[in-house]
Amino acid sequence: MLNKKSKTKYIFVVGGVMSSVGKGVAAASIGKILQSKGYRVANIKCDMYVNVDAGTIRPAEHGEVFVGEDGIEADQDLGNYERFTDQICTIDNYMTWGSVNLSVIEKERNLGYHGEDVEVVPDIPEEIIRRIKYCGKKNKADIVVTEFGGTIGEYQIMLFLEAARMMRTRDPENISIIMVGYLPTPGLLGEQKSKPTQHAVRTLNSAGITPDFILCRANQPIKNSVKETISTVCSLPRGRIISAPDVDSIYDIPLNLERENFGNILLSTLGLRQEKVGIHDWQKLALKRNRLKKFINIGIVGKYFNSKSMLDAYISVIESLKFASWGNNVQVEIKWLDAEVYEKDKKKLKELDDLEGILIPGGFGSRGTEGKILAAKYSRDHKIPYLGLCLGMQIMVIEFARNVLKLRTANSEEFVDNLKHPIIHIMEDQRKLLEQNQYGASMRLGSYSCQLVKGTKAYNAYLKAGWVKEKGVSNISERHRHRFEVNNEYRIRLEKAGLKVSGTYPNKDLVEIVEVENHPFMVGVQFHPEFKSRPLKPHPLFYEFIKAAVKTSKK
Repeated sequence: MLNKKSKTKYIFVVGGVMSSVGKGVAAASIGKILQSKGYRVANIKCDMYVNVDAGTIRPAEHGEVFVGEDGIEADQDLGNYERFTDQICTIDNYMTWGSVNLSVIEKERNLGYHGEDVEVVPDIPEEIIRRIKYCGKKNKADIVVTEFGGTIGEYQIMLFLEAARMMRTRDPENISIIMVGYLPTPGLLGEQKSKPTQHAVRTLNSAGITPDFILCRANQPIKNSVKETISTVCSLPRGRIISAPDVDSIYDIPLNLERENFGNILLSTLGLRQEKVGIHDWQKLALKRNRLKKFINIGIVGKYFNSKSMLDAYISVIESLKFASWGNNVQVEIKWLDAEVYEKDKKKLKELDDLEGILIPGGFGSRGTEGKILAAKYSRDHKIPYLGLCLGMQIMVIEFARNVLKLRTANSEEFVDNLKHPIIHIMEDQRKLLEQNQYGASMRLGSYSCQLVKGTKAYNAYLKAGWVKEKGVSNISERHRHRFEVNNEYRIRLEKAGLKVSGTYPNKDLVEIVEVENHPFMVGVQFHPEFKSRPLKPHPLFYEFIKAAVKTSKK
């Protein structure tokens, strides 16, 4: 939308007071709002970890590892960016403290600094700035929205703040700083308190930065008197103190912010034309979602189960189930089922009768796998719709081999050594990597093609959604993150017994999709379809899974 002579604009989103205050969805919402007004937007996440990427961090520690199209293993906020803006994220949309430092060191080792001494300041911030600008250029973005992880005042964030300060000093008219603060309401007082946010602004000031906006997170809309106080103390116009209360769905956040005319005020601070365009498609979705009264029960059988980690570890799966449910005119009620419970007491499997569908997501390690196998068998025996993702697909194949082919010792090489029937085995190139202890960014990662078998449930799902054409090539592209695969030595026997291979990676003839014949819906995929599902465009496999679950509910 900008003319060729116009400069790219840069927005920085930082957090004050505490973590998990909603910076990620705020940054994603800003991208959505600006996009709806006709501007090209790119989002970047900056993490404070020394890890080069998120791939080696436990999901229970840091939440889901989101895989980009090019295979980058990133923070879950990239998933929010993609779901809100429907744009593809790659390595250029993500950086960590570790990756920035690694780049600077590698550059120094290759004489990239021409013999000069390399210093923390300015060389580290300069590398951050280079990456931010490169992302904007590569994506031909009018506006780049950069989110800093953590909170201001933490030691780790200082060099990222320094990068923002340096950019603003050099080009003040094209930079905007947005702080997401928090206004607690102590129970005994029943009154919103702005002091924590005031102190956070002072801390940001000490880094040489004054925010242009404050998004005030709270359990209720903030009062005008509180806005007035923050405006006075923090030297900001009252119109730039934006109320950001809790909402029922994160997809209401852009609509909520637009009620405060946030998008146009933000554009005016950047010297850009204001637009009256609204987010009409999301408004329709919100109205529809609020009218849906019918619920279906979907059980997620996993192991990262406590009140915090399960929501973060499976965030893309959860959101994909929501999108598919809305598309089928129902709401989803998720039941968290601990696989280890079934290992201790098989009678507990009876609780699966209360479900309309069972989903087994991806994961690593042997813990809980026998319980998942029992759940998969129960689903197959009792005709309960089933969707297996990555490990969930491998679980489905192991169960079928054990109980239909009668290969009782069938298992995965990931869980047991020296197997008689390695129905799931390690990919040969992965074996060599693990022998050399090369774990970081070494899995089969990113987007790979999958050739569908016409007439199968998987093919029909993609066909109905328009992802393939009836008379065209039946290939789709999906994102992967795994080291193990279905052993082709057993493939013919599995298919003859009724486990249909409905999708393969043509270059190496790897099994990508399997489905049980004569079952309402029992499909397993080696890839992660949850990474490509969107609020207005649910993934075809999730959509058909929920559709089958709705039919089960009616029965």
